Amino acid sequence: EVTEQEVLAWALPFGFRVLVFQAFLEMASEEAAVTMVNYYTSATPTVRNQPVFIQYSTHRELKTDNLTNQRTHGALHAISSAAVHSGNMASGGEERAFAPAQSPVLRIIVENLFYPVTLEVLQQIFSKFGSVLKIITFTRNNQFQALLQFSDTVHAQHAKAALDGQNIYNNCCTLRIDFSKLSALNVKYNNDKSRTFTRADLADRRAGAHRRLRVRVGGPGSGRRGLVTSCGGGRRGLLTSCVVVVVFAGVYGDVQRVKILFNKKENALVQMSDATQAQLAMSHLNGQRLHGNVIRVTLSKHPVVQLPRGAAGQEEQALTRDYAGSALHRFKKPGSKNFNNIFPPSATLHLSNIPSSVTEDVLKDLFSSGGFTVKAFKFFQKDRKMALMQLASVDEAIEALVTLHDRQLDHNQHLRVSFSKSTI
Repeated sequence: EVTEQEVLAWALPFGFRVLVFQAFLEMASEEAAVTMVNYYTSATPTVRNQPVFIQYSTHRELKTDNLTNQRTHGALHAISSAAVHSGNMASGGEERAFAPAQSPVLRIIVENLFYPVTLEVLQQIFSKFGSVLKIITFTRNNQFQALLQFSDTVHAQHAKAALDGQNIYNNCCTLRIDFSKLSALNVKYNNDKSRTFTRADLADRRAGAHRRLRVRVGGPGSGRRGLVTSCGGGRRGLLTSCVVVVVFAGVYGDVQRVKILFNKKENALVQMSDATQAQLAMSHLNGQRLHGNVIRVTLSKHPVVQLPRGAAGQEEQALTRDYAGSALHRFKKPGSKNFNNIFPPSATLHLSNIPSSVTEDVLKDLFSSGGFTVKAFKFFQKDRKMALMQLASVDEAIEALVTLHDRQLDHNQHLRVSFSKSTI
């Protein structure tokens, strides 16, 4: 019962020139197609509460008759007109088309507020649609309100279309969402009312701010044979090493300690350098997939990971490690420029610290031998110590980062791998 208008609405933020629609979408350019696929890889669209998966077709061009083209262009015209004139469009009473937005900042009003709505709740809900940069909450006219800034206007459009009118909890805490007139938010301090997820060096003024994360791999039924099983061993295959946890979370801050729970080995506690780094890691990693399993990241109720004491058993001691002085830390220097290059997981990886002797073929072979599909590669024109590499999917890029970050390329240089906002 899905209509053409509902499917075409997903493509509108990426350019109005959708040329043909059958069971396929042919975009106006390959760049538009790549942008659309990359976006919906991390923000899966839904219709009738069912997820829809978008991928590349083997067809380079669609062959259709005039009647099909006329029907498609008619559907596009209807969507475009409704979006421009009314700001949003109901489709079958359930779905909404994207409205043109003036900024990536959303204004949120929570009606029927029976339960508290915190910064963490808003961040977890909205981060499913893109990278949340800043949130400010306040009360006006006896209503709880918030301003939320995405990294991209498209993310804001998608979140508004999906969440406006939805309830956070059953039959209460209804979201009313509009676009703000502000183009950006100014957050001076991290506290219970405001938060920036891009500044790990910003002072945290919350009482008892926590910097410890709880990471769960897989669902509740994954049992003791979880993916997090030991703090010893190597770096490859299943998540069998605390070092893998350090590399995985370390993209968004410096991990100080890791503790795998003795009786729930699919769970780990990860202590970051400060609360802002913990929030940043949670924002970007919650809901991602590793080794085919969904990663769930929440804030722990305790501020630090305790190291085993005295007569603790050998296995319990092996499940906890201190990484305070780890060479894997990316943010050792205060105000490091690395803070400006933190991005959500993407299919494109940023490679750096590449020795001059290492060629494009060597790097491609390194990733290919690890089972990863290299779609595109490009050295930086002005600095061949850095390069971009595009893999087949976001999941594959996460696997590659965990596997190959800090891989030794010559006697004194190790490859640095992070996520990029760019596409090749």
